[in-house]
Amino acid sequence: MATRSLRKHERKVMVRRLRESDFDAVVEIQKQGFPDIPTWRREQFISQVRMFPAGQLGIEVDGKLVGSAASMIVSDEVARGAHNYKELTDGGFIRSHDENGDYLYGIDIVILPEFQGLKFARRLYAARKELVRRRNLRGIVIGGRIPNYHKHAENMSAEDYVAAVKSKKIKDPVLYTQIANDFKILRVVPDYLPSDQESCGYAVLMEWNNPNYTQSTSHEGGKSRARICVVQYQMRRINRFEEFTRQCEYFVDTASDYRCDFVLFPELLTTQLLPLVRSDAPEEAARRLDQYTERYLDFFTDLAIKYNVNIIGGTHLTTENKRVYNIAYLFRRDGTIGKQYKLHITPAEAKWWGVSPGDRLEVFDTDCGRIAINVCYDIEFPELARLAIENGAQIIFVPFNTDMRSAYLRVRTCAQARCIENHCYIAMSGATGNLPDVEVADIHYAQSCILTPSDISFDRDGIAAECTPNVEMVVIHDLNLDMLAQHKLSGSVRNWLDRRRDLYRIHFNNAGNKIEV
Repeated sequence: MATRSLRKHERKVMVRRLRESDFDAVVEIQKQGFPDIPTWRREQFISQVRMFPAGQLGIEVDGKLVGSAASMIVSDEVARGAHNYKELTDGGFIRSHDENGDYLYGIDIVILPEFQGLKFARRLYAARKELVRRRNLRGIVIGGRIPNYHKHAENMSAEDYVAAVKSKKIKDPVLYTQIANDFKILRVVPDYLPSDQESCGYAVLMEWNNPNYTQSTSHEGGKSRARICVVQYQMRRINRFEEFTRQCEYFVDTASDYRCDFVLFPELLTTQLLPLVRSDAPEEAARRLDQYTERYLDFFTDLAIKYNVNIIGGTHLTTENKRVYNIAYLFRRDGTIGKQYKLHITPAEAKWWGVSPGDRLEVFDTDCGRIAINVCYDIEFPELARLAIENGAQIIFVPFNTDMRSAYLRVRTCAQARCIENHCYIAMSGATGNLPDVEVADIHYAQSCILTPSDISFDRDGIAAECTPNVEMVVIHDLNLDMLAQHKLSGSVRNWLDRRRDLYRIHFNNAGNKIEV
């Protein structure tokens, strides 16, 4: 007898993230599940998926979407404070989503009527709980419907109705499901969703506490979160040093207005000054650029203090001991300065400007913890990032300068790999525009960005924020530094912990200091 095939008996049930293409299916689910409540509009749904992809979930049976659940993250104050549905969800657009918040807030959960009773809602709640555990949030808060209350509204208050459901004297399918999923009742909220006629506009604010939650402890010497501003800087012709400083100060001022902790400028930022130091030989022009070093250092030091922000001032070609170095400077907001020499020099830099490599990787202490700087080509060598993380860095800043897309993608792809390998964040800043009078650095291509590890608890595609290619602009994003240590221990994969050090190790000679990683 032939082996019996089980395929015709199988049904495939899966919980997955919602996609923008799911809009029509979600609307149909809402129409059938909540016939008296307006469905999402397309622009609302797309905003939800883009603002917080990990929080928008669906359940699929044999390829058909049969249920959906929307959520966002809010602070403790918002979750427990006075609010209604429209205010909290920003009218359904969830632009009020707080990546640094404390609670996952359930916006809605709905199952097609024909699939109700199969505990599909429980699966969606389980997925929400797993998301909360991975992100180390305090728990989940929901404004739960009480759809059977309209049958009893003339005879009892909403509070009495909830008490009766809790004591099992009255049945309410939604409230009962939430209690069965370990949610605790906080209070009854009037005028929560006026369009919910079955609930008479009421909702029950409920909370599920994450049993695995651990109180965030800031990393040594710093905060648990850092706000990063990445500048995609347009190179344009200037006639005076003051035009350069005016352009730079504008971006630092902007970063300060948004209370940023760091602002990052691109590699070779001061090549914009090369037309002011004309020379027929590119190497001689690079050396003459050193005449602006003192003014450059004083300018950015003053900016960091004036605007209360740590500045990575791109890089500046600097002459030391008769050698030209490509140096990235860190201007801390406390007035101190650090510097990182570029360690790997491209053939073009060596040929045209005579740039020499540095011999030491620095890890800098800041008021937001430890950071490192890999200048452009340096990020293409994985050993440097590994050493930086071994020495406590959590963010690697990458000022870069590339002339075309292929060059840019080398830097970008390697930076993304470093995030995955080392459970770290990377911020990249590049230049756009043209400098027709500057040999070697006359054209530019950039899509500056902030990158994360690639896992469920981080942003989609491992991209926290990114610029439009070749457009002068900034992106600003908050990075949760506490998540990195947790991710090293409990991520979907543990690249750092799972290294086969019995098979391979890296030996560094860091300016004479021998280090093994």
